[in-house]
Amino acid sequence: MDKDKLKLTSSEIGSLWGEYVNGTATDIVNRYMFSIIEDESIKIIFEDAIKTFAKQKEQLTIFIENEGFPVPIGFNEESDLHKGAKRLFSDIFCLNYLHIMTLHGLLGHTTSLSVSVRKDLRDFYDLCDNDAKRMYHQTIELLLEKGHFQRDPYFYPDQNPQFISSKDFTDGFFGKGRRLSALEIISISFNLKKSIMAKTLSIAFGQVAQTKEVRKFLNDSEQTANEQIQSFSKIMRMDNLPVPTSWETDVTTSTDSPFSDKLMMYHIGFLFQTAQAYHGTGLASAMRTDLVMTYEKIILKNLGVTKNWFNIMIKNKWLEQPPLAPNRKEIAKKQ
Repeated sequence: MDKDKLKLTSSEIGSLWGEYVNGTATDIVNRYMFSIIEDESIKIIFEDAIKTFAKQKEQLTIFIENEGFPVPIGFNEESDLHKGAKRLFSDIFCLNYLHIMTLHGLLGHTTSLSVSVRKDLRDFYDLCDNDAKRMYHQTIELLLEKGHFQRDPYFYPDQNPQFISSKDFTDGFFGKGRRLSALEIISISFNLKKSIMAKTLSIAFGQVAQTKEVRKFLNDSEQTANEQIQSFSKIMRMDNLPVPTSWETDVTTSTDSPFSDKLMMYHIGFLFQTAQAYHGTGLASAMRTDLVMTYEKIILKNLGVTKNWFNIMIKNKWLEQPPLAPNRKEIAKKQ
């Protein structure tokens, strides 16, 4: 049996569909940022990102069409990019944006690879992963070079390995709580940076959105992201640990929208939906009661945000339907 001729599974089709839609959304933002960036060293990386996705998009299209599925509409320059719009972001924010979205790409490609069986699909995601790793290294090196990479807190080593010796290890209240562990810091720092990105984009998109309904949603998402930032920051500061700086000042005062409301809504929804997975990971690694309660509260609040997002997207016919399992009852009725 030719392994490359195997019919793609539902999971494989789902991964291709998601990679296409999410990729086209990010590509539109990258193209706008490329058009406003003045720093040549940053501009070169964005040019690489745009060319890289163009190749990936071509292959994604081939995979989807060969299986007989319609290629998603996704996002395109004609409908979702307003060329010539004024500068909305600083060059450094654009670089930070590309770095954070590259992290999403790394995790997304790994997930897609993990559900792929056919060799040509696995080979494709291997290449995508290599592209994302290259971009990851490039963005970090340039952020470090420009003095804008925000590193996580430093810990100082004990002389010997230690064992948990008290039930108070899980207590985060009443002054008895122990210090944060290195494992807990991983998720807190990552979620902080993601929330800072979501807040900054909500502010930027909110001031250029065309409709009142979308502006209100973006204002609500900004407040939600800010609450999450404050919750995580409070926990960090209790242990005298630094928190990442905000990026709000990297948003200009422009009210000239570079993007369609559909694209901006989708992008914020994507950030809040993917954040749920990262918050779930943080919850699983939390060994302090106050951390557990913080993650549970954030997850519940995000569910409310994504529900409102879904309703607005459906109302405006902005949300494409992914491939569905066959409806056997409806098929039987046609007989």
